Amino acid sequence: MRVNQTQETGKIFRLPIAIDIYNGAAKERHKVWIENKSDTFTFSDKEYPDLVNVDGDKVLLCEKKDNKTLDNFIFQYKYAGLYVDRREAIDYCSKHQDDPKAVDLLKAGLKDRFYRLRNFTLSKVDLKRDAVRTAFEPVITDMAAHDPNRTVRARAIEMLGSLDNPAYKSLFTQATSDSSYSVAGNALNALSTIDSAGAYTIAKKLIREPSKGELTTAISGVLIKSGDESNFDAIADNFDKMPLGGEKFQFIAPFANLIGKVSNTEKVKRGVDLIVKFKEAVPEAYRGQTDPFINNALKGIATKKKAAGQQEQADYVNSKLSKGF
Repeated sequence: MRVNQTQETGKIFRLPIAIDIYNGAAKERHKVWIENKSDTFTFSDKEYPDLVNVDGDKVLLCEKKDNKTLDNFIFQYKYAGLYVDRREAIDYCSKHQDDPKAVDLLKAGLKDRFYRLRNFTLSKVDLKRDAVRTAFEPVITDMAAHDPNRTVRARAIEMLGSLDNPAYKSLFTQATSDSSYSVAGNALNALSTIDSAGAYTIAKKLIREPSKGELTTAISGVLIKSGDESNFDAIADNFDKMPLGGEKFQFIAPFANLIGKVSNTEKVKRGVDLIVKFKEAVPEAYRGQTDPFINNALKGIATKKKAAGQQEQADYVNSKLSKGF
């Protein structure tokens, strides 16, 4: 077995590693040091091994390229057993979803005992491939309804929502009342793609109840999509309550789009002020990335207001821009 250190810094590390050699379920461990640009290790065995697992404890901080076959990785998933062992196998098989053996391992990944690996496997399944969709859709449907982990259920629902299949209307509707905000939010978004009227009715109900995270974003998104100006105050309240972060930043564009459609001047001013409030709360180190986006959102509102003959509203937006916003 040869280990090459491929970094181009000129620095060579001296590191202890464990090399596990498997024949069936039986494992033999060899503890060695890698200390040269290229090290070669030779071990005697009675038969060709099923797996040679370098860094058997998976403790090295490194980027590693293994010359393993699909069969090696399938064996590794079943017998090596550590989280990283299983994750490496899932990742490899995700790149070979045209191979039935790889598909079978990914199905095993969807039933892994650790929810993070079930979630990781979901992120790797390519439902755009007809054969893969046929193989995995029933499993993902069951996960969306019954997986014990809310993060996994939320991702499974999100994936089913991308299929635009009306057959899932009942599942999505039921999931909008889930105790997990992420599950309920993804379910509401998924429902809106196949039943916009039903999603709007549910969003109008949920807007009066406590929410945060994905659910808050989903409720506001559905209400904005409806084009009903009467929802503005509730949407603005939701935006104001959202914590500073990427999720709120991503919501600026649809919120600005709604402000551009609202005719009431006081509502428009409130909406613009909330966007400016967000801008001012962004740490100085990140403003170079956020300011151009926020400026463009505000300019878009001003342009729409001027085109609609709402000059007072346009002037108000421009007054904010003239102050460096």
